[in-house]
Amino acid sequence: MDIGELRRLLAAGLAIPAHPLALTARRKLDERHQRALTRYYLDAGAGGIAVGVHTTQFAIRSPEHGLFSPVLEMAAEEAAAFEKKTGKKVVKIAGAVGPTAQALREAETARNLGYDAVLLGLGWARGKSSLDLASHCRQVADVLPLFGFYLQPAAGGIPLAPAFWRLFLEIQNVAAIKVAPFNRYQTIDVARALAESGRAEDVVLYTGNDDAIVADLVTPFTFAVGGRRIEVRFRGGLLGHWAVWTQAAVQLLDRVKVIVRGGGPVPDDLLRASAEITDANAAFFDAANGFRGCIAGIHEVLVRQGLMEGRWCLDPAEDLSPGQDEEITRVTRAYPHLSDDEFVISNRNRWL
Repeated sequence: MDIGELRRLLAAGLAIPAHPLALTARRKLDERHQRALTRYYLDAGAGGIAVGVHTTQFAIRSPEHGLFSPVLEMAAEEAAAFEKKTGKKVVKIAGAVGPTAQALREAETARNLGYDAVLLGLGWARGKSSLDLASHCRQVADVLPLFGFYLQPAAGGIPLAPAFWRLFLEIQNVAAIKVAPFNRYQTIDVARALAESGRAEDVVLYTGNDDAIVADLVTPFTFAVGGRRIEVRFRGGLLGHWAVWTQAAVQLLDRVKVIVRGGGPVPDDLLRASAEITDANAAFFDAANGFRGCIAGIHEVLVRQGLMEGRWCLDPAEDLSPGQDEEITRVTRAYPHLSDDEFVISNRNRWL
């Protein structure tokens, strides 16, 4: 799709799961469950998928695994089949990381596979100036539209100064920014840069703050710019947390959009759900242990739903932290209304 259509779809507000990697016990790609996950997300109502991102495991790029292109290709094939069957458009976002030569190769691979945008990770660039980072982004934007990415340091991100975001927003082929520093001050840095850029009509914000999903979605971020008050909002989410219990996440986003359009107060039960979702995320993402078990935690929820055979990661040392399994059990029992177990049980065999 062209960038105009991409912007239109993103502005409508989409739930975009960050796609996990399904592996066998031998830590090889499990194609059956990998494809089933994509089918699950799309049938659950996700408007897009993000593949090759942190949740997919950055190690898919290593020569010993060689999974970057195969995993992107499988998701693209499933998205095409879904589009053909339903007539709905699926926004396909590919992660790209590393220095410029590597990021360009990955963006070109994504373009050749029919992806619509690049979620551009900058964790490799610690110590680089804002000018250097913006130059890197500009080169990748020549290949595919950009989904900017503020990744929290615990997952491999780096602090990004307001000066960087101002330069980033001068790049015409920017479509959106995923804001995921897990930090309210840095979140406001990005929102303010967008308000001041004059591009709030064509660049949208997507929350990646898995610890503050509802707060981001219901908050009007308003800034004084040139004697006027400019408001920007998060339109949707691109989230690892939404890789589980996805149908419920889609329903939550749909409800938030109705409330925001209506302009009324945020109901108490939605604020209550906000705290419950953050509590669940703390268990899934292993907040108590510096997020070390975040990917394995997502896998564990999917294993319990029968959508993955095991929580294996490419790195054998990557697993749940002590006590995390019990925490996942606690939040699953405490918040059954946040899950989509019945939907998964009804459709799992078909997806598989």
